Amino acid sequence: MATGSPSRRAGGRNARIAKRSAEIPREARAVQPGMPGGAYQPLTQRQMTQIFDTSLALLDDIGMGQATPEFIDLVASAGGIFDKDERLHFPKSMIHTAIENAAKEFTLYGFSPEHDVHIGGQRVHFSTGGAAVLMLEHETSTFRHSSIKDVYEIGRVINALEHIHVYVRTVVARDMETSRELDLNTAYAVMASTTKPIGTSFFQPEHVHEVAQIFNIALTGDPDADEFRKRPFCIANNTFVVPPLRFAEDSALCMAEQVRVGMPINLLSAGQAGATSPATLAGSLSQALAECLAGLTCVNLLSPGHPCTMGMWPFVSDLRTGAMSGGSGEEAVLNAAAAQLINWIGLPSGVAAGMTDSKLPDQQAGHEKGTTVTLAAQAGANVVFESAGMLASLLACSLETLVIDNDLLGAVARTIRGIEVDSDSLAAEVIDEVVKGAGHFLGHEQTLRVMQTEYMYPVVGDRLSPEDWADGGSLNVRERASRRVAEILALPPPSHITPTAEVLIRDRFPIHLELA
Repeated sequence: MATGSPSRRAGGRNARIAKRSAEIPREARAVQPGMPGGAYQPLTQRQMTQIFDTSLALLDDIGMGQATPEFIDLVASAGGIFDKDERLHFPKSMIHTAIENAAKEFTLYGFSPEHDVHIGGQRVHFSTGGAAVLMLEHETSTFRHSSIKDVYEIGRVINALEHIHVYVRTVVARDMETSRELDLNTAYAVMASTTKPIGTSFFQPEHVHEVAQIFNIALTGDPDADEFRKRPFCIANNTFVVPPLRFAEDSALCMAEQVRVGMPINLLSAGQAGATSPATLAGSLSQALAECLAGLTCVNLLSPGHPCTMGMWPFVSDLRTGAMSGGSGEEAVLNAAAAQLINWIGLPSGVAAGMTDSKLPDQQAGHEKGTTVTLAAQAGANVVFESAGMLASLLACSLETLVIDNDLLGAVARTIRGIEVDSDSLAAEVIDEVVKGAGHFLGHEQTLRVMQTEYMYPVVGDRLSPEDWADGGSLNVRERASRRVAEILALPPPSHITPTAEVLIRDRFPIHLELA
């Protein structure tokens, strides 16, 4: 009896492995992009009303400083006031009108249609993001300056990772000499690296139009086309405020041009509690909401219904030192509350999570990323930015961390889906069959049928026995992730930009990225 047991177990295991490795349609997988969140609600209805009312009062009573002339004219023409202290005041009725006119949902297109992301409601998507200046070298656990090649290779890795739905630039290409070269090369590298929706940032408003022309050439081969406006596949990550309650002039100028070319915008406020926003969590939320509502109002005065996410990114300081603490419990609940609040107002939400303070993809990184991403997703954030790859409080990025975090995002997505209860899943008949028959569920038809539709499986996470793990080389998760990165980068590079379009782009613009 004992001799035969391993054989029967092995046979069942082989069947399960074969079933697991069989390709199934994307729509039948255990998790999907855009599954609805919202189960976690850190704020009560009364608290959300208090925060919203406070934010409206801040805009009406204190207003925004350093407004651009265009924004001053727009707001003043609509009933706002530009006072003697050069602060722009937004009446409460104006904010309510902007919310009514604002896009409640929109599509952030992929370069390939199968990757289109539908933003709004409580549908949850995972994105990268950031402006890191360092890359972690896996072999030496040391940091080096980030480059335009890194921007491209990060995208290539993301293109192969199922649970990262949007690639917003994560690192600054420090080998670019001018702001124009940086903006144009970053946009090109991000676009060329993946067919998923993308995002980037801009230093100067004139660069927005040049990048839009690059995108139009990539889509059609025609520099005079306006195809990007019809199918915008890039979102502008625009930090348009200098907290507290001041516009960042260059970014605000860029924001107006992003509206003009039809580029969706993540209206990003990133005050740091105890430094550039109040130390109290409620005060930090009130200020961030006020700043985002000011941006939303200006955008909708320019073009009602322009696609935007409300990028409330309230950051947290370690008040003992003043250093950012992106992986803290306070950061987790703040961004979850931000998502809940924006969804309650009825606007598309974009928050930040996954910003570990650890310098390595280690246990600290795991628990900090797990806590912050889970709460944001469970709160129903439409886009969870910074959700993969980032280390050292957003100062660094790592290819291996992207791969590890992809497993995390898949697991978090599975918690969003929850548990379906129906006659099939309750399995009373299956239990009856097994009790009267084989005595186990390993080879049952239902078990094999739901292996991929009910369960998520990690790519680099280890579930082997200690013996099998040792036989496989005793690799840790960083080592397994490094192997996966190498496999991805050894694949043929993306080829969605035609050779004709690429030549035309390089003839017209100073593109320095050398494609493999």
